[in-house]
Amino acid sequence: MKAMISTLSLALSLAVATPALAQSAPTAADADAFIASVEKDLFDYTVEASQVNWVNSTYLTEDTDAMASRINAVGTEKSVKYALEAAKFKDVAGLSADTKRKLDILRTGIVLPAPTTPGAAAELNTIATDLQSQYGKGRGTLNGKEISGSDIEAEMGNLQNTPAQFAEMWTSWHDKVGAPMKDDYAKMVGIANAGAKELGFADTGAMWRSGYDMPPEEFAKVTEQIWNDMKPLYMALHTYVRSKLNEKYGDAVQPKTGPIRADLLGNMWAQEWGNIYPLVAPAGTGDLGYDIGDLLTAQGKTPLDMVKAGENFYSSLGMAPLPETFWKRSQFLKPADREVVCHASAWDVDNKDDIRIKMCIKVNADDFITIHHELGHNYYQRAYNKQPFLYLNGANDGFHEAIGDFVALSITPQYLVDIGLLDKSKVPSADKDIGLLLRQAMDKVAFLPFGLLVDRWRWGVFDGSIQPADYNKKWTELRTQYQGIVPPGERPANAFDAGAKFHIPGNTPYTRYFLARVLQFQFYQAACKQAGWKGPLHRCSFYGNKEVGAKLNAMLEMGASKPWPDALQAFTGSREMSGKAMADYFAPLKKWLDQQNKGKPQGW
Repeated sequence: MKAMISTLSLALSLAVATPALAQSAPTAADADAFIASVEKDLFDYTVEASQVNWVNSTYLTEDTDAMASRINAVGTEKSVKYALEAAKFKDVAGLSADTKRKLDILRTGIVLPAPTTPGAAAELNTIATDLQSQYGKGRGTLNGKEISGSDIEAEMGNLQNTPAQFAEMWTSWHDKVGAPMKDDYAKMVGIANAGAKELGFADTGAMWRSGYDMPPEEFAKVTEQIWNDMKPLYMALHTYVRSKLNEKYGDAVQPKTGPIRADLLGNMWAQEWGNIYPLVAPAGTGDLGYDIGDLLTAQGKTPLDMVKAGENFYSSLGMAPLPETFWKRSQFLKPADREVVCHASAWDVDNKDDIRIKMCIKVNADDFITIHHELGHNYYQRAYNKQPFLYLNGANDGFHEAIGDFVALSITPQYLVDIGLLDKSKVPSADKDIGLLLRQAMDKVAFLPFGLLVDRWRWGVFDGSIQPADYNKKWTELRTQYQGIVPPGERPANAFDAGAKFHIPGNTPYTRYFLARVLQFQFYQAACKQAGWKGPLHRCSFYGNKEVGAKLNAMLEMGASKPWPDALQAFTGSREMSGKAMADYFAPLKKWLDQQNKGKPQGW
């Protein structure tokens, strides 16, 4: 999940020379000429910028930090100039729909806008680069010994650790990684807000919310409504998991009522709970009989084999193989000799076919699924590479995240049989379906409130309703309000726990991941209908179905050229994002959870 997936998001922080506007009032022809110049120059510039940022992410040093900061600083300054110029054309009569759409993309697509004040762009980029670098070099402790970010993530899911060890890892990571960032983060917010105001937005958060083919306030309402529709399912899952953790650890560690202790959920941010599935698996039906990581290890599969398996899925849908450069230039393993950003990401370096992934792959189930996800970005990037530059992006940012996720939903037992990982005799029978669904829900459903609250917090930070003195208090309050979780202990006044999540210092808008959780089930349900699937939705795999692949590719090729409802309709037949497909998928589980939770208090 996943930085640098969008050429556009990078492009909009880059520089080009703009044509001089006519002295008279601008015309539609002036706007067309402006767009043509912008697209040509940005296309060229992004190649160099992508290469520099790739080197920075895969060779973290003071020098590469400085290189990335410089190239992005120049770009941020110029991108604001473009956005300001685009705003001047907004109300020109006679604009074509195509030019108007591209002008809107230029005006609203910047993640961190710098004001035109001299030096502001350089300062903004220095802070942003430094924050991401700090995260990449972050360390926590386990048993008093330093442990890297990728290793501590793995250990948070290791059920051999004790509650005290989980608390140590959680606390040390948040203290050592998050807290030192707070002052710089607050300074960065102030600079970005000044830039957003110059572009005509109330603040940076309002600017982010404006990129969804609807007014910002309507977008906030739509996402909140989707959450409210899914909340009963999450509440049922929360109640069930809390009771199981209470049985495991006792009242002193996890009480029967109230919030769940964040560090006990198998993930540093309690955003996905799948790692603790063995603790909550229903007796008898909960043992699926296999673990993907164990299957991979038993067959001696390497990280490269895992990537090949991911490519094979997309090939089975009729998509062309990945280019040779993908295999030569991607980062699959954590180098032993240098610091890198291990956080998984997918890259399109040349706006054509130099697509790559950057990971520190471990042979386990999580990374097997993540590979399928990241490749979804790459295949999307390649599908729309014939579009004009400003359309080299997903229909909305949730689409880009959802493509790989909905493919990963097809990693069913039957799929594992089809690719030779699982023996056919080991496919779980129908009486294991609740276990299969619960395992999926521990990641998919558990993520929903976290996917929403990260940007809810940032929107408050940007609009000033959350002041620096209250950063951590409000973060903790939102996590309790939406997720029903609390830290393992009291947090100090100077804590900045939000900074311990990559996407905060990395300045990656996060609502896209919430949308992706919803959209992936809409895509998946549509694909299964197209494949003629008749059984339970969660058992469907469209692996090998070229009809689904052709229809999917037709949507992907659209890129950002049309409003997202058009793209959604092209593949699913619907023009509205909805949680209905997700609810249908988990309906048998919801019924079962309600039975298990009878007599138990819900909520916190």
